[in-house]
Amino acid sequence: MMEKKVLAFDFGASGGRAMCGTFDGEKITIEELHRFSNDPVILNGTMYWDVLRLFFEIKQGLIKAKKCGKIESIGIDTWGVDFGLVDAEGRLLENPVHYRDSRTEGMLEESFKMIDKQKFYEITGNQFMEINTAFQLLYLLKNRKDLLDRADKMILMPDLFNYFLTGQKMAEYSIASTTQLLDAKKGEWSDEVIDALKLPKNIFPEIVPTGTKIGELTDEICNELGLDKIDVMAVAGHDTQSALVAVPAAEDDFIFLSCGTWSLLGTELPAPIINEKSEHYNITNEGGYGRKTSFLKNIIGLWCIQESRRQWIREGQEYGFGELEIMAKEAEPLKSFIDPDAPEFTPAGDIPNRIREFCKRTGQPVPETVGEVVRCINQSLAMKYRHAMEEIKDCTGRDYGTVYMVGGGTQSALLCQFTANACGCRVSAGPVEATVLGNVALQLMASGDIKSLGEAREIIKRSQDIKIYEPQDAEAWDEAYERFKKILV
Repeated sequence: MMEKKVLAFDFGASGGRAMCGTFDGEKITIEELHRFSNDPVILNGTMYWDVLRLFFEIKQGLIKAKKCGKIESIGIDTWGVDFGLVDAEGRLLENPVHYRDSRTEGMLEESFKMIDKQKFYEITGNQFMEINTAFQLLYLLKNRKDLLDRADKMILMPDLFNYFLTGQKMAEYSIASTTQLLDAKKGEWSDEVIDALKLPKNIFPEIVPTGTKIGELTDEICNELGLDKIDVMAVAGHDTQSALVAVPAAEDDFIFLSCGTWSLLGTELPAPIINEKSEHYNITNEGGYGRKTSFLKNIIGLWCIQESRRQWIREGQEYGFGELEIMAKEAEPLKSFIDPDAPEFTPAGDIPNRIREFCKRTGQPVPETVGEVVRCINQSLAMKYRHAMEEIKDCTGRDYGTVYMVGGGTQSALLCQFTANACGCRVSAGPVEATVLGNVALQLMASGDIKSLGEAREIIKRSQDIKIYEPQDAEAWDEAYERFKKILV
């Protein structure tokens, strides 16, 4: 076959990039064309996404993609839950507000006065988090109803960029599943939840399946940038679901671990699991390609390492991540643990000192050196993955022989080995660029160049270096896990 080239835009909470994906019929290769920062802007006490600046960066990516030759299609993935409001004339009413903005404080409890909490979870299958779209909209209803009244459509972030490119107002299935407004079993907006929260039904756009064509670049953009028409595809708009497409698993039952600043650990199912047990464990059901369900837990990921490094830099010690790993290897094993999801580790600041305070408070040896702190974080993360994996197993009644780890965390051989040790099973590590590869593969599936999810995963497996880690020191890690469970918050 002729080589096919597609353009993937991948937005994270702190930056984004445009990547050219090339498919030769056997393998997918990717090339970075444009990288940019994503800096929120605080104005008059509100934290906004600088969405017009981000759209400017998309245009820069499109211009730079000209050097690749003919681009067949474009796909965009972002973080979940956030949105823009567009009026009947198609104008953006104001900049989208950042999920870390404080406006949703108290909205979770407010919603439970309007709809029974258990019923709410039964319908949506979503982990309750105040950042979710439902609670952002509830805030607007109670405090800025005039804005909501002027809105024609609520458009989620990846779909907002798609709208700017094509003029089409739609909601892609995976990103819609992050809102706490989707009926998880029916795969459509929940009238029951929307009515209970008294939200206007007209603002919810049509939901389109993951991996379908939305439209093509508008004449205005083609003229401005000197481009021919290019198809715009609805990839998995939620970056986690794009990453899941790139998990190189051949078996149906597998555990995946998408590991970056956040870690998402779960399994892929044909239908959601929504019951007392999943609610108790606070496990979420997200929609993915082919109407599959990702049954997963959100866990703090590499944030504690990243923020500890920033603290040491502030103190005048500029360690690279490789140096930190070497020091951690030399530290005494399985000495102390933290609960990475404890609230004191969420804000930026002096994480190493908070780790020492946590260990002191829980009667454990206090990590003093840099190596001891890094080892404590890594082995605690591995134990937390085991804990989440046990909850998943309890809900599904299945066993898993391999953890498929993707994303930036796979670059840490130490974390990969610790995860194998803690979970007592093989870890398959890679690809690092899972989100972009999944985005590219979904565009090729939308165009019919890749025929199935299984084929996409096989192609990605062929295209990337995958490292295997086997478990070691089972007895010592099992004994340490019993100690770890006692310090969980």
